[in-house]
Amino acid sequence: MNIYDNKDFFDSYSQMSRSVYGLSGAGEWQTLEPLFPPLEGKNILDLGCGYGWHAKYAADKGAVSVTAIDGSEKMINMAKIRNSHEKIAYSVQNIEDFAFENEKYDVVISNLVLHYIDDLTSVYKNVLKTLTKGGTFLFNIEHPTFTAGVGQSWAYDENGNIAHWPVDNYYITGQRETDFLGHSVKKYHHTLTQIIMGLIECGFEIKAVVEAGPPENMMDIPGMKDELRRPMMLIVKAEKV
Repeated sequence: MNIYDNKDFFDSYSQMSRSVYGLSGAGEWQTLEPLFPPLEGKNILDLGCGYGWHAKYAADKGAVSVTAIDGSEKMINMAKIRNSHEKIAYSVQNIEDFAFENEKYDVVISNLVLHYIDDLTSVYKNVLKTLTKGGTFLFNIEHPTFTAGVGQSWAYDENGNIAHWPVDNYYITGQRETDFLGHSVKKYHHTLTQIIMGLIECGFEIKAVVEAGPPENMMDIPGMKDELRRPMMLIVKAEKV
């Protein structure tokens, strides 16, 4: 079962800022939005759409069509409620099982999903296949420093204060077990080389690589200043040449 279909987990996720406030509540949005190409008149594919915030953004920006998939039934049901639009087609599908049609989409987006996938190369090849020439692949993945974190948790001193962010087994890639929202969650660690060189080797041209930090206007949120101590997200923009 998809972890996001676990009721307790999903209920906890629904309380997060990004779930309550949408894009304005997502710390990476101010970094991610300027990297979007023009969307008017384009066909969009959203891989791992979650609540559908990015799909709705694309539709509102004039996209001709938006295909939005997610492996969680609860996520898709919420997307249909919170972010419905006549241009958006939501469906419950895993990225690994999606039928990537040849040169169908102008833009493929994916936000905080690819770290749940072991074989990035297969995804890259399928995205390249389904993009039109000159099309854009824009994604946000958990930063390798974050996924290589020991338990993806801070280390604390004897007074209970954050001491540092421990990183171990960086070059040992693959599945990691982590505690997220009080549940054991399976993710996959990929090195920076795998993420970036994998795109290049598949034939993409890299246009931007940004380590998304917390925005200044969110610094008053508890714990946000600590996000300056290590990168959590890696945003990459690539094009099919």
